Amino acid sequence: MTTVTAPGRGYPERSRVRAPDWALAIPERVWVSGFLVLLVGASVYLRTRDVGGQFWMDEGLAVGISSHPLSAIPGVLRHDGSPPLYYVLLHFWMSAFGSTETATHWLSLLFGLLTIPIGMWAGWSLFGRRIGMMAAVLFAFNAFITVYTQETRMYSLMVALGLLATIGFLQGFVNRRRRFVVLFAVTQALMLYTHSWGIFFAGGSALAVLLVYRMSDQRDKLLRDAVLAFLAAGLLYVPWLPTFLYQASHTAAPWDTSPHFGAPIQLSRNVLGGDRVTAALILAAVIGLAGLMVPSRRRTPEAKLMWALIAIPTATLIVGWGASQITPAWVPRYFAPIVPATLLLIALGLARAGLIGLVALLLSVAFVLNQSSYSPQFKSDMREIGGELGARLHPGDLVIVGQPEQTPLAYYYMPAGLRFANTAGGAVRDPAYMNWIGALARLQDTNERSVMQPLIDSLRPGQQLLYIRPMTEGAQNWQAPWTSLVRRRSAQLGAIIAADRQLVPEAWSPHVYQGSCCVANSAVLYRKLS
Repeated sequence: MTTVTAPGRGYPERSRVRAPDWALAIPERVWVSGFLVLLVGASVYLRTRDVGGQFWMDEGLAVGISSHPLSAIPGVLRHDGSPPLYYVLLHFWMSAFGSTETATHWLSLLFGLLTIPIGMWAGWSLFGRRIGMMAAVLFAFNAFITVYTQETRMYSLMVALGLLATIGFLQGFVNRRRRFVVLFAVTQALMLYTHSWGIFFAGGSALAVLLVYRMSDQRDKLLRDAVLAFLAAGLLYVPWLPTFLYQASHTAAPWDTSPHFGAPIQLSRNVLGGDRVTAALILAAVIGLAGLMVPSRRRTPEAKLMWALIAIPTATLIVGWGASQITPAWVPRYFAPIVPATLLLIALGLARAGLIGLVALLLSVAFVLNQSSYSPQFKSDMREIGGELGARLHPGDLVIVGQPEQTPLAYYYMPAGLRFANTAGGAVRDPAYMNWIGALARLQDTNERSVMQPLIDSLRPGQQLLYIRPMTEGAQNWQAPWTSLVRRRSAQLGAIIAADRQLVPEAWSPHVYQGSCCVANSAVLYRKLS
C-alpha cells in the first residue's frame, strides 16, 4: 500500500488516503474515462424515466415553431418573442429523428449529458481533480437539469451554454487566461440567441466583472478584455437585434406576474431539487468555503474564483428580478444560466469540507433519485384528449381551444385536416404557433358570441365541434392579466356552446383525470344537427 496525499490546489490538506498499489498502476485517463462512463450511464438511466412523457403547451409551441421551414422560423418567432437558436437546432433534429415526444426529449437530454464531462473539466482545470469529480456528480444528478432534459424546451441547452460561458469568465477574467475570453464572448452570444435570460446573464456577468476588477492586479488589461468580450458578443447578436426590438415592443409575458421575495424558496425547490437537497449541500458548502473568507486567504486564487462564482448567479438574479418588476420574466425554469456557477461553487465547498462534503454529496444524490419529489410526472392531458376523441374527428371539423397558447399543443395531438380557433380572435390560420403580438388586447376585445357564432354556423349538419377548455377552478395561478382573462373567456365560450341548440354533445374527455402539473383540460365533442 502507498500513502497518497489528497489532491488539492491551494486549500489545506484534510486527510491522507491510502490507495492500493494496483490502483495507482491504472493510467489516469483510463479510470477517469471509466468514471465518466459510469456517471453518464447513471444519469441517462435517471433522466429517461419519463422521456416519452406527454407534452405540455410550451413543448407544443416548440415543436410547432420548429416544424416550419427553416427560412420561415425567424418570421414566426417575431410573433412568439423567443430567439431562434434552439428552434433551428430542433428543426434539424426533427428532420433526422422525428417529432415524437421521445425523439425531441432526447435532444434536451443530449445537452444535459454534455454538462457532465464539461463540468468535470471545469472543476478539474480550475481547482483540481477532486472538485472536478464532485462537479461531475452534481451535474449528473442535478434536479433542474433532470427535469428539463425530459422537456422539449431550450433550458438544458441554456445550462450547457451557461457552463461554457462561466468557464470562459473564470478562466479569462479571473485567471487571466486570455484565450478563454473568446469562449466567453462566443457562448454569451449563443445564450442571447437561445433565451431572453441570456440578457440577464450578460448584465450579471458585467456586474461580476466589476468585482473581479477590484481583486485584479491587471486592471487595465482586464477592463480592455471585458469590453472587447461584451462588445464582440453584442456584435454577434446584431443580426437578431431588429427582431428582438420588435418582439420587445409588441410581445410580452402577460401570463406572468412581477416577482416578490420568494426567490430563495424557488431556488431551493427548482434549481437544487428541494429543501433536503439544499440543506445538505449548502450547509456542507458553507463549512468548506468558510476558510476562503478569512482575511489571510481572501486574495488567494481560490478565493477570487469563489467570489466570482458567487457574483455571477447573484448578479444575474438581481438583474432578472429588477427587470421583471417592469416586464414580468421571472419563472423558475428560466434560471438555467445560474445553474452552472451554483453547482461549481457547491463542488468547491464540498471538496473543501472533506468527509462532511462527501456525505452531503451522497445524501443529495440519494434525495434526487426519487424524481416524483421534484419532477412533474403528468404535465398535460391533451394527449389523452387527442387519443380518446381524435379518432372521432374528420377533416373539416372545428376545434376551439379555450386557452389560446394551447392551440399548437392541440394541433400536435389532433388528426390532420381540422380547422382551429381560439378565444383570442377566432379562427387561427396557422395553429402550429401562438401569435403573442397584441394578444392581451385581442383577448380583451374579442366578443365570444359575435366571433364564434359564425364559426359554429359554418359547420354543416353532421360536422363536429370539439371544445377544449382549461380547468381553472380552484387554481391560484390564474391571476395574471392574461390568465385571469383566459379563465373568464373560456367559461363564457363554454356556456355559449353548451346553450346552442344546433349542437348536441356526443362525447367528453378525459375519462381518467390524473392531475396535470401545468394546465389540465376538459373537452366536449358536439355534433351539429341543423
